[in-house]
Amino acid sequence: MHTIGRYRTLAATCIAAGMFSSSLAFGDAEFPTSEVNTTGLAVTDDTVRVGILHSLTGTMAISETGSVEAEQLAIAQINEAGGVLGRQIEAVVEDGASDWPTFAERASRLLENQDVAAVFGCWTSASRKAVLPVFEQQNGLLYYPTFYEGFEASPNVFYQGQEATQQIIAGLNWVHEQESPETYYLIGSDYIWPRTSHAIARHHIENVLDAEVISEQYFPLGHTNFRSAINQIRLRNPDVVYSIIAGDSNVSFWSQLNNAGITAENQTVLTNSVTEDEVKAIGASNVAGHYSAMKYFQSIENPYNERFVEAFKDMHGEDSVIGDVTQAAYLGPWIWARSVEKAGSFDVDKVREAAKNLELEDMPEGYIRVHEDNQHLWSKLRIGQWQADGSAEIVFESDLIEPDPFPEYLDLSIDDLEEET
Repeated sequence: MHTIGRYRTLAATCIAAGMFSSSLAFGDAEFPTSEVNTTGLAVTDDTVRVGILHSLTGTMAISETGSVEAEQLAIAQINEAGGVLGRQIEAVVEDGASDWPTFAERASRLLENQDVAAVFGCWTSASRKAVLPVFEQQNGLLYYPTFYEGFEASPNVFYQGQEATQQIIAGLNWVHEQESPETYYLIGSDYIWPRTSHAIARHHIENVLDAEVISEQYFPLGHTNFRSAINQIRLRNPDVVYSIIAGDSNVSFWSQLNNAGITAENQTVLTNSVTEDEVKAIGASNVAGHYSAMKYFQSIENPYNERFVEAFKDMHGEDSVIGDVTQAAYLGPWIWARSVEKAGSFDVDKVREAAKNLELEDMPEGYIRVHEDNQHLWSKLRIGQWQADGSAEIVFESDLIEPDPFPEYLDLSIDDLEEET
């Protein structure tokens, strides 16, 4: 009864402040440190330390800065609502610097030197792969926000972004139903996520959609000259260009594409690597009319998203924008905090167990649920068509899709994909 009464008081405070109400209670001092922290984490009677690990510099900073801002907002809101088990969250921010060995070194620093209770971070699959052994060896918890290629399910990672069947397959099915394309041109950055994603896309295009991939090209992260690729697109004239270019290379690719006269009026481009964060840097006029396949766009209409957007802009500026990964990053601290409250403990093993089938109904993207087996999220796919003002008009929304990071029907194994990439 005491817990219920405490929650009602807290919920009223949160709603009055324009923040999210929680299905669990924060701000109680009834949990002795010796009982809620039995594994030597950085937890005191008043505070709990967590880590934030993203690229604040380098080619990926264009995409990852928003993740840091969203995680900081979530932590500030949780703290204002009373914290976690009565403790305020203190965040240690580390810069992965768009360099995968640096990510691994900073992850070790957070887990071994700072004894953080959880880490919210990484963006690229390369950075996630680099830190994964560190988290598994130290039994740490990583909350990873980015849509990715799948074929992974670590007990030390919670995956807030979509895996391939929720984004790649669903997105290709949509464009196939809309335009019945016969030919596809694949282009991406040269690292594990784009290459593996394109291997999955090619398999689906050729074996399920009965269409043809007429070209597949890759360029290094940070690449700025896409004229050869654009000449290929003009020469081959594919029905669909499917782009998985990451980071600030998008600025060059989309501006050069537009300058070459390849626009939405004469070419369908579908991407799963351009969000509002990238559009702000690219320039809306360069992407207008083209499509992104994401689970979240800032233009989603629901009261939770409206409050989230308002709070984000209040904290980070009226000109700030919120992309898919930024919103997914915001989910991380909330999933962790509610799991901790449910477990009544900061211990990693107990938090992991408490997260099984955890439901969150008040998040900006809407209802989500943590899968009990693979620690991915049930989520929807949305197709956004970019407008001249930089917003996305949502032209398609799927039902809730169960995460399936190891899809048997693709008839591919991770060994097959590694051979192809």
